[in-house]
Amino acid sequence: MEELLQKCESKMTKSLENLKHEFTTIRAGRANPHVLDDVQVDYYGTPTPLAQVGNVSVPEPRMICIQPWDASMLKEIEHAINKADIGINPTNDGKMVRLVFPDLTEERRKELAKDVKKLGEEAKVAVRNIRRDAMEHVKKKGKDMGISEDEIKEYEDDVQEKHDEYIKKIDEAVKAKTDDVMTV
Repeated sequence: MEELLQKCESKMTKSLENLKHEFTTIRAGRANPHVLDDVQVDYYGTPTPLAQVGNVSVPEPRMICIQPWDASMLKEIEHAINKADIGINPTNDGKMVRLVFPDLTEERRKELAKDVKKLGEEAKVAVRNIRRDAMEHVKKKGKDMGISEDEIKEYEDDVQEKHDEYIKKIDEAVKAKTDDVMTV
């Protein structure tokens, strides 16, 4: 049963980490190189992460610069960014690709805050599903192993505690990201 609890907590941790990774792709008015994490560049016929074909830097709060190690990759990088549809048009000066992030309007900030809350809700649903599966497993295993009703109830309480802990962490992450997005 202890193994089941560890497995349950591990899955909940992965859900929280996934949520935090999703949050890195939401831009909050300042340049964040993580918005490019999922961009794949066609590097001589092989899809390659953008970070592996050039140096990604943030020289100013609202600008990302990508300096390719191979100058012939500029057009491919530009094409990959456009294809990724991150909402920013790249500019190519012949040496590097620049992404300039415009100031977010109040309306856009509210939309992003809604997106953050939606992602948080999806993470909560994932944690609830993990709890449900763990509870079913505890009941089934408990009966199969001949564990008393009181011990089964204790394990269920442990699963519920983990659930509550991760729901609270998700709420904190959502609040922090919402505050970040709404800050002008």
